[in-house]
Amino acid sequence: MVKTAGDIKVIFFDLGHTLIFFEGDLNEALAEGTRAMLETLHARGYALDAAALAPLFLHRLQEYYFRRDQSLIETPTTTLLREFLRTYGYPEPAPADLTEALTAFYAPTEARWQPEAEAQPTLEALHQHGYRMGLISNAGDAADVHRLVDKARLRPYLEHIIISAEVGWRKPHPAIFTHALHGFGVRASQAVMVGDLLWADVWGAQRVGMRGIWLTRHAGSTVPTTLPEPVQPDAALERLSELPILLEHWQKNSPPS
Repeated sequence: MVKTAGDIKVIFFDLGHTLIFFEGDLNEALAEGTRAMLETLHARGYALDAAALAPLFLHRLQEYYFRRDQSLIETPTTTLLREFLRTYGYPEPAPADLTEALTAFYAPTEARWQPEAEAQPTLEALHQHGYRMGLISNAGDAADVHRLVDKARLRPYLEHIIISAEVGWRKPHPAIFTHALHGFGVRASQAVMVGDLLWADVWGAQRVGMRGIWLTRHAGSTVPTTLPEPVQPDAALERLSELPILLEHWQKNSPPS
């Protein structure tokens, strides 16, 4: 097994726009998914008018997205749907109904997420070099993330999959990064985070002492104005395939331990 770069043992990846990318219109996919979700519930005995209620659910969804980005508290989408159904006279929806409805809701977006061609080869190269790897994903539904991981055939490389819907905190909150580090049993200095968002992925990782690598190919560069200082990634890469080369460079130029 090849010695890893410096003292780096673990590489964490973001999922969306890092290992997979989105094709199409997100708002269109969400509208399609909302209609499918409500039609699924109707078929399971809920007296819901999909055409009338879809705009109302989408409005709540946008409010939900705004709140979680402000607070960094992740409320699972199943809670949002349960509260929505309570409003329309269904205070205790069956868990199986919620599962089927949310599977229908996420199907249109899942169909539009496509694996990055370089993801599997890059993760295989890193695996061959002895790195341990994990995923840290901001998402309201864990099952959705797991289906996307399997669609991209990435599961064999990911030792731990950390999802904000299960942890309760979203990147860049320190809690989700420390949770991930504890799962691997490594120090922050022994891990790097690779992602497309300077704020969530790079700054969040750096706050707890990890290195942050900004993947710019599908990058979202918007950074909140409330950050105390400009975000400076430890490295910026356009393509995933550059990552093994970067780590090799860090290895050769790291001071002796």
